Amino acid sequence: LLGDRAISSYSSAEAAQFRDWCISKGMGIKTVKRVFASIRAIINLAIAEEGLDCSNAFAKTYFPDDLKTSSRQPIPYGDLKKIQSLCKEVDDEMRWLVAIISDTGMRLGEVAGLLLEDIKLNDTVPHIDLKPHPWRKLKTRGSKRRIPLVGAALWASKRLLESSDESVFAFPRYCDERYCKANSASGGLNKWLHQYVPKNCVIHSFRHSIRDRLRAVECPSDIVDAIGGWKTSGVGHGYGDGYPLDVLKKWMIRITD
Repeated sequence: LLGDRAISSYSSAEAAQFRDWCISKGMGIKTVKRVFASIRAIINLAIAEEGLDCSNAFAKTYFPDDLKTSSRQPIPYGDLKKIQSLCKEVDDEMRWLVAIISDTGMRLGEVAGLLLEDIKLNDTVPHIDLKPHPWRKLKTRGSKRRIPLVGAALWASKRLLESSDESVFAFPRYCDERYCKANSASGGLNKWLHQYVPKNCVIHSFRHSIRDRLRAVECPSDIVDAIGGWKTSGVGHGYGDGYPLDVLKKWMIRITD
């Protein structure tokens, strides 16, 4: 968009142009802010290390309020089941990704950045061993977790492993050794989803839905947090290894039966 040029040649107007381009691609404001934070840090380092006599054009870019984030809604259960049924009918890589998210509540980037070996189907409790990788960090320390596979997520994980080719990545379309293209995936997935869900629902809405579904079966809040990788308040929750997989699975089975 802006070209590979000398750092000193970029203007604040071009930084704003890049911001608008990111938003036009479907990125949320928080995501765009993270992109700009990385760019600012890289440029600041280059200026300091090379002794450049220029300012950072990306330093003071304005960002509007993220109205999209504030209006996100959970996907109604009937629509969720319809989407899961469609995923099984279409039965391709994109739909496997959607199906895994739908019954795990995982973030899009968490799933898109998986290795095939992160999917543990042969363990006593089939699960995903979610951990950071060089191409995909995790949002918080608590995001590192093990998530039992049930329902549509278990089906999709089996299809993934049955259909894998030479790649070590679960979703090579969206991930390689350098990058996890979660933002690129988001645009295509949301375009497909919008045909079947209410206006304010997006791929991240499955994460809102999983919390509501677990509440509906009276799942204890700390187990909900363990499944979703949300932070649980209280000093004691930082001790030990957390809940066994079979305990987490017991509650997840209740929302898929």
